[in-house]
Amino acid sequence: MPTKPEPVLDIRDLVVHFQLQGGALSRLLGLGVRTVKAVDGVNLTLARGEVLGVVGESGSGKTTLGRALLGLVATTDGEVVYHDRERGERRVSHMRGRELRQLRTDLQMVFQDPHAALNPSMTIEEAVGHPLVIHGIAKGDELRRRVGEALERVGLAPVERFLSKYPSDLSGGQKQRAVIARAIILDPEVLVADEPVSMLDMSVRAKILQLMLDLKTDLGLTYVYITHDLASAKYFCDRIAIMYLGRVVEVGPTEEVFANPRHPYTKALLKAIPEPDPERMVPRDLPRGEIPDAAVPPLGCSFHPRCPEATSICGWESRDLRALIEEHWTRGSAETYARERDLVGDLEHLDRPDTRPRVGAGGALEVRGLLAEMRAEDPDEPLWLGVDAIDDDGDGVRVSFHPGEDPQLRAAGDVDVACVLYP
Repeated sequence: MPTKPEPVLDIRDLVVHFQLQGGALSRLLGLGVRTVKAVDGVNLTLARGEVLGVVGESGSGKTTLGRALLGLVATTDGEVVYHDRERGERRVSHMRGRELRQLRTDLQMVFQDPHAALNPSMTIEEAVGHPLVIHGIAKGDELRRRVGEALERVGLAPVERFLSKYPSDLSGGQKQRAVIARAIILDPEVLVADEPVSMLDMSVRAKILQLMLDLKTDLGLTYVYITHDLASAKYFCDRIAIMYLGRVVEVGPTEEVFANPRHPYTKALLKAIPEPDPERMVPRDLPRGEIPDAAVPPLGCSFHPRCPEATSICGWESRDLRALIEEHWTRGSAETYARERDLVGDLEHLDRPDTRPRVGAGGALEVRGLLAEMRAEDPDEPLWLGVDAIDDDGDGVRVSFHPGEDPQLRAAGDVDVACVLYP
């Protein structure tokens, strides 16, 4: 029976919320403080020696997750546990001050922008050796020797050519190599790499990823690789976690995720990978709309407003109905819009999540007729699956949606997926 991989990081029900402070007018009107749910209940285990890819669109929460692993952002709830071989379990999410600084010798980060990650007033020798100075590990000749070893290891050789240079003297790829040298000079066990190649030319991306793989083998590193690029994740990662709006919606071995994606969002990301052959036409079927507001995420499954495979229990609500009505108006004339706008009345109240929204101001029969017309216009619209009843309510109607389910990760073959299609 195969032995279970030894964990190096455990992420348990991790929550990171940010409060948005309103302006003076918001406070005067007594409007509540909005909370962005950047990371909203993530559970992951990182095995020692593996490369875990965290993939998602901008705004999915992947960078916040990576920063939380190193204690760079405060956690709202849950915990991050580092399994230190010498000290046992260390709760990163509970660390502060000196204890957190000491953690930097074991967990390091490679940032997205190498231009911003290096101090322009420090030479490469000073920048790469700075962690050793901060932690009081080396100075003098020993410091210079270790800096030289780190630079040579990342391919900045001959070392003497780079020691006295400033970041402005280096190319983008050379800067990222210097950033990686600074990250590994403390002999860490885990590297969190936040889109380490996205700011680089295509010609050097593969070289940087290969360098990181070589360092993994030589130094026994474990990686969390954050990216929006599934193509590079396929090349670099052992396992992939797909994030959407603060949650992991699918996680599993890279080969399995690519060969048999389960979650509709994963399928959409795979279809968005560019096809290098200009002669080959690839169907895209990309998700409609944009990522919803993380301060007020959709009810039920967060992906359901954009999902082509949504069912009746995915969490339909008032905001979905408003989007459908407004989409219908984009296909009509200005005269039709004016007439129907008077019929349905103000839609602003539909922005408050509600599973029994009321619509209409010009007569229940007429509003029913408009909704029937919209349904006939696009009978395949998945929202109609979620409608339980449409009842008269004064001069309008009340639309009742089926109760929605907020799916949690559950096993589906070799992967875990958060989708009602996999009960």
